[in-house]
Amino acid sequence: MSNRLSDATSPYLLQHADNPVEWWPWGEEAFAEARRRDVPVLVSIGYSACHWCHVMAHESFEDGATADRMNALYVNVKVDREERPDVDAVYMEATQAMTGQGGWPMTVFTTPDGAPFYCGTYFPRDHFQRLLEAVANAWREQRTELLDQGKRVVEALSGPRTLPDAPPPSAAQLDLAVQALVRDYDHGHGGFGTAPKFPPSMLLSFLTAQDERTGSLQTADEPTPAGLMAFGTALAMARGGIYDQLGGGFARYSVDQEWVVPHFEKMLYDNALLLRSYTRMARRPPGPGVIEGDTHALLRRVAGETADWMLRDLRTPEGGFASALDADSEGAEGTYYVWTPAQVREVLDREDAAFAAEVFRITEEGTFEHGSSVLQLPEPPADPWRYERVREALFNARLERVAPARDDKVVAAWNGLAIAALAEAGVLLERPDLVEAARGAADLLLRVHLRDGRLARTSRGGRPGTSAGVLEDYADVAEGLLVLHGVTGEARYAHEAGRLLDTVLEHFGDGAGGFYDTADDAEKLFNRPQDPTDNVTPSGRSAAASALLAHAALTGSERHRAAAEEALSPVAVLAEKAPRFAGWGLATGEALLTGPRAVAVVGDPGDLRTGELVRTALTWAPLGTVLSRGDGRDDGGVPLLRDRAPVGGQPTAYVCEGFVCKLPVTSPEDLREQLRG
Repeated sequence: MSNRLSDATSPYLLQHADNPVEWWPWGEEAFAEARRRDVPVLVSIGYSACHWCHVMAHESFEDGATADRMNALYVNVKVDREERPDVDAVYMEATQAMTGQGGWPMTVFTTPDGAPFYCGTYFPRDHFQRLLEAVANAWREQRTELLDQGKRVVEALSGPRTLPDAPPPSAAQLDLAVQALVRDYDHGHGGFGTAPKFPPSMLLSFLTAQDERTGSLQTADEPTPAGLMAFGTALAMARGGIYDQLGGGFARYSVDQEWVVPHFEKMLYDNALLLRSYTRMARRPPGPGVIEGDTHALLRRVAGETADWMLRDLRTPEGGFASALDADSEGAEGTYYVWTPAQVREVLDREDAAFAAEVFRITEEGTFEHGSSVLQLPEPPADPWRYERVREALFNARLERVAPARDDKVVAAWNGLAIAALAEAGVLLERPDLVEAARGAADLLLRVHLRDGRLARTSRGGRPGTSAGVLEDYADVAEGLLVLHGVTGEARYAHEAGRLLDTVLEHFGDGAGGFYDTADDAEKLFNRPQDPTDNVTPSGRSAAASALLAHAALTGSERHRAAAEEALSPVAVLAEKAPRFAGWGLATGEALLTGPRAVAVVGDPGDLRTGELVRTALTWAPLGTVLSRGDGRDDGGVPLLRDRAPVGGQPTAYVCEGFVCKLPVTSPEDLREQLRG
């Protein structure tokens, strides 16, 4: 018998719709029911691709005896953290404050008013059953203490937030961030810290920009520390098991320090951010230092394969991109991706099987469970033609396996990240299909998610969800639209981005130069979340700073530029103290140091020379440069294109900073020299 989740748009909630637990979706009705019954609320928060969420669901939520206890003693609320990041944020903060750690599934016991008084993450079934009884007994016999505990937590987490009031990060502070990162850098395996090791996708963008500003690896006698860390990490991940060597795309993180064994879930946001980083690192021709021919080819190949994976495995029929692929298939983690020597021999003849085992490091002992191995590619294959043939055969054989489930809800923010990445990659990899995919995702967001100037956080099957967009949704979608405008020349994308950013300024400001993560008219929780640190995705604040800065360069709006600079205030402190949690803010700080530069390209859209100028701009301009493209006849209401006309009837580029432009140029060579100068 289905519970109250059967009408949800979230695939994660639908996974629990047939549990014997009488789940409620998040909402006032659930808390009103708890007040009516005079029982606590159990809030369970997770997401569809979460392995341990599946484990707890199978052990406890599908178990009749456990469900009976839950139903008798609590009102049980199931939350998709990707659909309700605001709910997740406030309870994660409480969980970390109470336990010193956090994670998913998150298990929170609250009062009927939503105040948390006991928090945890995954609990094995026997432990969970004892916990259910213990908390219920405490509610009956020690209620005053529990209510006081909840009140103290709410008061502690609802106090005013003191964020540093400082100017945007200076060049010296950005340099200090690199010095701090060097101390955490794993010189043997790339990346930062030990195990588990996460892809530092936003730091790659910052380090690449910093390297270009302080001494490009392609021109300097000695590689810069920033360049060594960026390219060393990118290459190590591309050769490791965290990268899907057959199908493309990156897993969520590596459980070991060497990038060998991943946690196999594959998320849209990771791959969108990494696609953009790899594309940018491979955007210029190979040269001395670490950007030599083999390195450049690998980075470019990984970028293209990651884009292919996004289009093949995540693209929805409506044109958007699904959130994630599960870590599990056939009831076990990683089954879809790993290989034993015997499985390889079933697909390939003896010689090719031996070749595959050597190239991909498939051993009898295995690198994963039960003698299976995660495919790696530590060295370039000696026989590239044979490698491609073997790889294709293994990939086609893998298609016969039971594939991981897909969470096919479309999240606005993550699609914004994908739009920006695909638009840039489409130009730099000379793949028009990627630009069209970016356009399709943008049109879906504008058609389905946007109503009366406000964004819905999610959609599924072309049907918008009920959760309001949060700051990262507005900011990431705005940035994606600005990039797409620069690539396609469609003015409507720039105007829609401006309207989204006006909503940010009107509804998300905190009155002190920063932003809350939720709008002023959003559902009121016990705490209004406001996190300036970048984690697995850019924080709303960093994303807003980046989009506001780009919009200011496109329009000349001092209001938007000032808001961007104020939003970057915490980055100056994080640069030295915690740069690993400020990658997007640091990258935006680098863009601010360059002006940011802006390039207007005008010319007939069908003229190949126009496209070549656009490609040259994306290739040689400093990262963070804002691009605008027009036909030279109608500026479309985009200020950067105003009074910019083709020279001598030829496609023309204008390199500008603060709307002060250099002499127009008509050749890619002259544009390159202006940008490098």
